[in-house]
Amino acid sequence: MAAIGYYLVLPFIYLLSLLPFPILYFVSDVLYVVLYYVIGYRKQVVLQNLRNSFPNKSEAEIKRICKDYFHYLCDLTLETFKTLTISKEKMLKHCSIQPETIKLFNNYADQNRSVVFVTGHFGNWEWAGNSFSLLCKHQLYVIYHPLSNKYFDGLMYKMRTRFGTRLIAMKDTFREMASRKNEVSATAFIADQTPSPEGAFWTNFLNQDTPVFKGTEKIAQRFNYPVIFGRVKRLKRGYYEISGELLFENPAKSQPDEISKSHTHILENDIIAQPEIWLWSHRRWKHKRPKEN
Repeated sequence: MAAIGYYLVLPFIYLLSLLPFPILYFVSDVLYVVLYYVIGYRKQVVLQNLRNSFPNKSEAEIKRICKDYFHYLCDLTLETFKTLTISKEKMLKHCSIQPETIKLFNNYADQNRSVVFVTGHFGNWEWAGNSFSLLCKHQLYVIYHPLSNKYFDGLMYKMRTRFGTRLIAMKDTFREMASRKNEVSATAFIADQTPSPEGAFWTNFLNQDTPVFKGTEKIAQRFNYPVIFGRVKRLKRGYYEISGELLFENPAKSQPDEISKSHTHILENDIIAQPEIWLWSHRRWKHKRPKEN
C-alpha cells in the first residue's frame, strides 16, 4: 500500500515543483485555507506551544502568529518540493549566503579544517543545505532521521542531495564522521529536535524546561571541529539569507554544556524575532525534566 500511495502522489509532487513561483504560492494560499480552517492540522498543539512560549502575549497575538505559522508551513512544504526541479541559478537567487559567511567557511576549508554547522528548524533549512553545497568548499553532510516510509524517504534523499549534499543517519553519526576524519567537511546538526529526557542537557528555552541533544556538543569536542551557528533568515516570501556565526574555535577547551547552551540561546533569540518561521507543530515539549535523586 505504501508503494501504491507513493507512486500515485509522485506525479503530483513533480507537477508542483515545476510551477512558477507566483502560481506555487497561490497553491500555498489555497492549501493554507484547507490546512488551517478545514483540517485544523495540529492547531491546538501549535496554539498551546505558543501560549507556553510567549506568556506575555495576548490571545489575539498568539492566534495571529499561529495563522502566520500555518501559512508559512504551506510555503515551506511547497518550496521543499520545488527543490526537485529548481535550477542552480534560481536556488541561489532565492536562498543566498552572506559573503562574510562564505569567507568564514572557506577560510577553514583552506586550512583543511572540518567544521560543525549547527542550526534549527527555522526558516527553509532544506534550501540552506542546497545553497551551502553550491557555494562553499566544504563537503556538506547533514545528520537526519530517515523516514519510516522508504519510498518517501528516497524522495527526500533525492531532494536533499541533488546539489551535492550528503546525508548521515543519526544513529551512524559518530562512526561515519570518524571514517571521514581526513575529509574536509561541514557536518550540519539540526539541534532542536526532542531527545530522550535522560542524558539530555536541560535548559529554559522559550519559557519552558526543554531537553537538548548533547550529541552536537560531544562530537564537536571529540573531533575539535569549530562550531558555527547557521541562521536562515526569511527576507520576504520565497527569499532567504544564510549567515554564520562562529561560536567555538576550539570546542575541546569548552566547559560542559557550554556549546549546547550557546546554540540553544541563539536559536531562541531568532525565534523570538521571527516566531512564525519555526516548527511549532513539532511536539517539542512532550517530556518532563527528570527528578533529581
